[in-house]
Amino acid sequence: MNTPINPVIEQTRRHFFGSAGLSIGSLGLASLLNQQGLLAAKTDGANLRETNPLAPQDGHHPPRAKSVIYLFMAGGPSHLELFDYKPKLQELSGQVIPESYVEGKRFAFIKKDAKLLGTKRKFVRYGESGLELSELLPHIGSMADDICLIRSMKTEVFNHGPAKLYMNTGFQQFMGRPSMGSWVTYGIGSEADDLPGFLVLNSGPRGPRGGTPLWSSGFLPTTYQGVPLLNGSDPILNLSSPRGFDNTRQGDFVDAVKDLNQARLDQIGDPEIATRIAAYEMAYRMQSSAPELMDLSGETKETLADYGITDVAKPSFARNCLLARRLVERGSRFVQLYHTDWDHHGNPGTDLGKALDARCGETDQPSAALLRDLKQRGLLEDTIVVWGGEFGRTPQGEPRDLIGRDHHIDGFSMWLAGGGVKGGQSIGATDELGYNAVEDVVHVHDLQATLLHLLGLDHLKLTFRFQGRDYRLTDVGGHVVEKVFA
Repeated sequence: MNTPINPVIEQTRRHFFGSAGLSIGSLGLASLLNQQGLLAAKTDGANLRETNPLAPQDGHHPPRAKSVIYLFMAGGPSHLELFDYKPKLQELSGQVIPESYVEGKRFAFIKKDAKLLGTKRKFVRYGESGLELSELLPHIGSMADDICLIRSMKTEVFNHGPAKLYMNTGFQQFMGRPSMGSWVTYGIGSEADDLPGFLVLNSGPRGPRGGTPLWSSGFLPTTYQGVPLLNGSDPILNLSSPRGFDNTRQGDFVDAVKDLNQARLDQIGDPEIATRIAAYEMAYRMQSSAPELMDLSGETKETLADYGITDVAKPSFARNCLLARRLVERGSRFVQLYHTDWDHHGNPGTDLGKALDARCGETDQPSAALLRDLKQRGLLEDTIVVWGGEFGRTPQGEPRDLIGRDHHIDGFSMWLAGGGVKGGQSIGATDELGYNAVEDVVHVHDLQATLLHLLGLDHLKLTFRFQGRDYRLTDVGGHVVEKVFA
């Protein structure tokens, strides 16, 4: 990949974004397509990437999937309550964890002599595959035969912000590394005609710890950054016309700017000018496409009921799941949904009782409905759905007011579905206490390499030269997990 960029053009681009910020032009540039034939003289792949950085292009090998919907459960869901039942942990509940497990380990809050904690949740086998999941996830269980459950995830970082950053960018420090969605759109562009290729939706009382660096383009061109999609009539910041500008007046403005820019383009031939022409036109198209996307009035009552949406105007994880389907249906490449408050330490509102019930109640039905909806529309075979957080929870309990667990990095669970993924299976295992991943261990970099592979990208070849060296999403690690593939 490692596309060379003319330094003069790159300097112009940085100047443009520095002055425009997230204005109508820069947001348009994040999704521009050359539909008007403005760049007809430059049709080869290299030149097209210079002037249209989000044009779809082939990866390194034939892809199994075209897009990703990443359901990010921010806070670290407990694998021991949801995905990984441990009879031995139940048996030893209340006893101090053996020293061999915690020697040399660091925790966020608990001490090394914390007592083991069994779960109060029952587990049920679902589907023809008999995949074992918690009673808290009956709707996801109904789609068990489409799910690949990874029970052997491992990460390196036990605090929320850096751990989220690590899951998204492959690096735990806030040093401007590109996010996964940015790497994907840099690698293969987007098929969206009038919407961004990489979008981010939030639900819950706040955004995820870590904030905008989680979907930043880092040192990649700003074209590839994630665009937050807001609720309401103005879903993208600064996209609406100024007060007093109707569609006709706005169209006249865009045409006038186009004519001026076209004259300058004809005079000096700078492709950055052609890029700006297309950016304004794309932004103009987005002024109608973005509000149309948010209007769910055309969805059937059956579809809304399946997602659990009772008020189409009320923000919710369910609404975001339906919007994610609408986005990939329109060609967006990477859609990431953050749902917060999975950090269940044991204080009121953050416990493994009512708080966990509430989080599962908010996400279980919509997650399953998204899979079912994609499948019914023939989109699941081209769309990878990912469900998981930044880490898991400790087998030890955390002594607070209510039942809770601490952050845990040595073994946790996530699931994938669709897009070349073999459903109805579990991969890997933790030990008898659910502490260490011990079988078919899947590191965060392995997950990233596998997702890129499904999209037709080789994580070793998807690089970008910055400050004298080639960088990649998987840093210096990562192996493709072939057991995931159908």
